[in-house]
Amino acid sequence: MKFVVSSTGLLSHLTAISKVISSKSTMPILDNFLFRLSVEGLTITASDSESTLITSLELDNVEGEGLIAIPARLLIDTLREFPEQPLTFQVDTTSFGIQIFSENGRYTIVGYDGQDYPAIPYADEESVTTVMVKRQALLKGIEKTLFATADDELRPVMNGIFIELTSEFMSFVASDAHKLVQYRRADARSEEESSFILPKKPAALLKNLLTRDDLDVKMQFNDKNAFFTMTNYQLICRLVEGNYPSYNSVIPVNNPNSMVIDRLAFYNTVKRVSVFANQASNLVKLTIGGNQLVVSAQDIDFSISAVERLSCEYEGEDLEIGFKSIFLQEILTNLPSTDVRLEMSDPSRAGLLLPEEKDDPDEDVLMLLMPMMINI
Repeated sequence: MKFVVSSTGLLSHLTAISKVISSKSTMPILDNFLFRLSVEGLTITASDSESTLITSLELDNVEGEGLIAIPARLLIDTLREFPEQPLTFQVDTTSFGIQIFSENGRYTIVGYDGQDYPAIPYADEESVTTVMVKRQALLKGIEKTLFATADDELRPVMNGIFIELTSEFMSFVASDAHKLVQYRRADARSEEESSFILPKKPAALLKNLLTRDDLDVKMQFNDKNAFFTMTNYQLICRLVEGNYPSYNSVIPVNNPNSMVIDRLAFYNTVKRVSVFANQASNLVKLTIGGNQLVVSAQDIDFSISAVERLSCEYEGEDLEIGFKSIFLQEILTNLPSTDVRLEMSDPSRAGLLLPEEKDDPDEDVLMLLMPMMINI
């Protein structure tokens, strides 16, 4: 079989799907791209057995059809060295020899039988739930929650994003037991209530692909797999099995103490002060009273400390509460507003961080952070 393709166009597609390939694969065939040539064009597959990325290119000059597995790293390293030009691929489907002809040269690669590539799950229309989702809604849902997922071998359900569909909203939830993020979209919903847990790696892969497209995403899922179909790409992944914890029960509802503060000023202060925190605990203390916030940290072992004061709007009783600095910084980085609201009930219960104003009326963001014990 034979086809002609743009060097930079092919490299762009291969780079996007190559991120799924694992460096520790137990199946040597998965170190390859699977090329499927047909009259419709070229379809390329990459997989790590748990997640699969598929991309398609339309080609004008095609002869024959068939399957061939081509070493991924060698092919990408080769394409990176070419300026934009047409490349001719000539494949012997008997010996699996591949010749690539450029304007000035010829390159020979030995491929493998494409039939040895593992079978890819397919979406049986009768057994899957299908929802069309706005690209921006899906992208922001992943962006706002991915950082809060856990790495917990004992509780694998925490190692992904819990995606929930109702007749009123689409919800994205992630938690590592220290922090929790709930992101909801009112412009994405489903007539039937359903949910699934999207693992961390395919969520990161999907986030990357969504930046390459502008159209709505066809999202399908059953009890084992999820399928995300875009214009030129498709992600298929195995879902996390199990039931996600009842996260609503840990979100405190009556929080009489409320502080509104400039998000960037708060973030920069916490970042500076945390340099002086104990390296083991990473604790920063917030002392709030009147319209003033005092952020402090100390490391008694090295006799160092830092204190900064900030103006804020505060309603409630004077309060001292401690948080792990790195978690607080992550949350402040991911809150989409100029000012943030920190709601608290007492120093031993979780604090809620919310955007004070909404840029998008269709989104609703809530972030929860567990406190740390302050040693007085």
